[in-house]
Amino acid sequence: MSQGMSKQLPPKDLYAVLGAEPSDSPQQLKDRYKQLALKHHPDRLRGLGASEAEASLKRFLEAEQAWRILGNQDARSQYDLHRKDIDLQQAWPVDSMISQDDMIFNPDDKSYTYACRCGGEFLLPDEELSDEMASKQGIQGAEVCCDTCSLSVCVTKS
Repeated sequence: MSQGMSKQLPPKDLYAVLGAEPSDSPQQLKDRYKQLALKHHPDRLRGLGASEAEASLKRFLEAEQAWRILGNQDARSQYDLHRKDIDLQQAWPVDSMISQDDMIFNPDDKSYTYACRCGGEFLLPDEELSDEMASKQGIQGAEVCCDTCSLSVCVTKS
């Protein structure tokens, strides 16, 4: 990791600071940075109230920090890899909440299924929704991943 980046991501997503997307080209990032720098540059703070000037200066400094990393191809690559690493360590994003009543019960294997929009399905064994399991985990349902894609749902007990 480069000296300019710590092991943790900056408190704000650098792309969001610039109003950009990770897929934006270097020129698009530069254009967004220039727009923010012109708008929030300290020389333009005259005539603003103290709180407005402070907020504008803060935006300028955030944009400067974002551009220092995203404007350098090596630093940007390292930042992007680190973002992906952090994303992979996070819990599955829950696409939606569904009720146990929305699922189809299969008495043969005592499980519930629910069709995913990708054509796969969410499979939930009955015991995962038992009252005992919910009270042990401190939850009222279970998170279930699709057997085909990366979507997940939270199934709530009826």
